[in-house]
Amino acid sequence: MFPVRDEFRRSQLATGALFFVLGFQYATWVSRVPALKARLDLGEARIGLLLMTCGIGAAVSFPLVAVLMRRLGSRLLSVLSALALGVVLLALSVVPNYPVTLLVLFCDGVAVGCLNVAMNAQGAALEARFGRTTMSRLHATFSAGSLLAALLAFGVNAFTGTLAVHFGLAALLLAVLVAVARPGLLADGPQEAASPTEPTERKERRGFTLPAVATLWMGLAMVFGTVTEGAMNDWSALYLKDVVHAGAGLAPMGIAVVSVMMVCARIFADGWRTRFGDGRIVRTGSLLAGLGLALALLVGGVVPTLLGFACVGLGVAAVTPCVYVAAARQGSDALSLVAAMGTTGLLAGPAAIGFVAGATSLAWGMAAVAASAAVVSLCATRIRWPQPASAAPQLAPDAA
Repeated sequence: MFPVRDEFRRSQLATGALFFVLGFQYATWVSRVPALKARLDLGEARIGLLLMTCGIGAAVSFPLVAVLMRRLGSRLLSVLSALALGVVLLALSVVPNYPVTLLVLFCDGVAVGCLNVAMNAQGAALEARFGRTTMSRLHATFSAGSLLAALLAFGVNAFTGTLAVHFGLAALLLAVLVAVARPGLLADGPQEAASPTEPTERKERRGFTLPAVATLWMGLAMVFGTVTEGAMNDWSALYLKDVVHAGAGLAPMGIAVVSVMMVCARIFADGWRTRFGDGRIVRTGSLLAGLGLALALLVGGVVPTLLGFACVGLGVAAVTPCVYVAAARQGSDALSLVAAMGTTGLLAGPAAIGFVAGATSLAWGMAAVAASAAVVSLCATRIRWPQPASAAPQLAPDAA
């Protein structure tokens, strides 16, 4: 039997490995889209459909994920879906044509949807069992996985451009990570997400039931939060170039500023959650993101714009982790629905901003991003958030 501190650390590292796997796998195949394009002789429209197919698979996986979570639990579903992502990489290295590639990436989206729900259920259960915040750091490991995948792609390309070699190495690494992480995962998922001092609000039901109002508020917060995050990644560089008239070398700095601020904020956000509570963090952070970006749009100029982008990265960093924790307390069905709504926002958000920009201007499109961040703050006022960890008995001091 591990001491409490060691047991928490082991489970934290195991769950973090799942987040790492998801970021690593996604960045691995996305980094080789040019190679897939050349191999299958695809045009830009078909590449866009490929990317969208993965998101569609994740978005429509909600009914399946809800059933699998009830029948398998988050531990087994995490392991199976993570292994499936490795199989997807191997399949992508040998796909013979475009239709098969679409099918493989749709399956990838479903596996992503399963792992996304299961690993967040593990993270929420970990927080509840030990009375310590860790979800934000777990989400930070997703970015670490993406970074390592980019470095691996660069290294492999230096020696060979063969997809089979690259994806084979990546799949092997994923399998090793899953094998090492499996013993440290918690035996159950959301079913154990009730702390001794704060009983779960989850009510599992068989068959289809309409989601509770509280779940819908969480889903809306997730949708507008992911719209904000996704739109910044897709439109910040173009806004700097076409509206602010930044130089070509400065245009990519928008994505860099948002990404760096998000990673840094997620590293420290668990401490803020312990001290101030999830509700205050989400309300204040999303309001900071909306107001900071709105002021940057009004003032104009490269420096104010980058500062506004930094406010977005800082403000929305903890939204997704906190909403996942709140959803997990409602049960696996609620968590699955909220995750699916978040995927929908991430998929449809940048396109919606594009429609706004096309009908008006990119400046108004970015104003819509600021508005979406403000909507998150409004939704957060309607959610019953977990009790701040600082107000509950701690089983052990936070050493994460």
